[in-house]
Amino acid sequence: MAVYTEVSDEELAAFLKTYDVGTVLSYKGIAEGVENTNYFLHTTGGNFILTLYEKRVKEGDLPFFLDLMRHLAQRGLNCPLPVTNRTGEALGRLGGRPAAIVTFLEGVAVRRPTARHCEALGRALARLHIAGQNFPQIRANALSLESWEPLFALAESQADRVAPGLAARTRKELAFLGQVWPSGLPSGIIHADLFTDNVFFIGAEVSGLIDFYFACTDAFAYDIAICLNAWCFETDGSFNVTKGGAMLAGYQSVRPLTSAEREALPVLCRGSALRFMLTRLVDWLNVPPGALVKPKDPLEYDRKLAFHRHVTSASDYGLA
Repeated sequence: MAVYTEVSDEELAAFLKTYDVGTVLSYKGIAEGVENTNYFLHTTGGNFILTLYEKRVKEGDLPFFLDLMRHLAQRGLNCPLPVTNRTGEALGRLGGRPAAIVTFLEGVAVRRPTARHCEALGRALARLHIAGQNFPQIRANALSLESWEPLFALAESQADRVAPGLAARTRKELAFLGQVWPSGLPSGIIHADLFTDNVFFIGAEVSGLIDFYFACTDAFAYDIAICLNAWCFETDGSFNVTKGGAMLAGYQSVRPLTSAEREALPVLCRGSALRFMLTRLVDWLNVPPGALVKPKDPLEYDRKLAFHRHVTSASDYGLA
């Protein structure tokens, strides 16, 4: 369970006194996710999500994330809306951590998405990119190319304990991507972490996008690459080109890709796979003592990288 900080009944009651959300009826930790502590909060005023921010989320970045969610929600994107306290602030402190309450979204996350889910996700991702285009704030991607070498330095000496040859493969990949990483692509606000547990569905339609705490300013096509990695591989490690094609078709039905974005997609897929392999590897080797969390397998993304190395064009992902 992704609960790093336990909250007592007394602490929670005192925290909620500063909000107009009613009194607590129940609350419980949410198992999904590995970055922050999340609770489902049921009060006399409704259902909410309470988040205590941990690990990589810098407190100074939190106003950006909360302002962004408000901006997107006001432009019709189904995402959580931050709840302000009685002094008009969306950010407080609980259990020694920065904390916020956001509205609860209906729907369920799908663990084994179909092509229809992938197509709907593509449309939702494009709508997010368009809705964020006039957001006035900028936040650099703290987990892009420049961060991968320092991340690997934290794990290189132990990488081969996780899998033989992992250190050498990663070192070679870092060198390659450093030479070919694209620039000048259409950019703006991206989600940067849109895994299946961050998208809710009612039927086959997207009912909400959540967890914007890696959102940043970067290439739109990089966000697509993250989603191709997260949504279109099967449990046996094979890439499902039908799902990839559906996702890309859904995206392009709202926002067509440029020729430069199409050409860059294979490299971006390699980069996004390396990014998640590295952060998972660091987490795998550094589980906080006493944390009720199971780190995610970094080798899943090492295997995805092996697939991407043989891709020759975006058509291999199903792009028409």
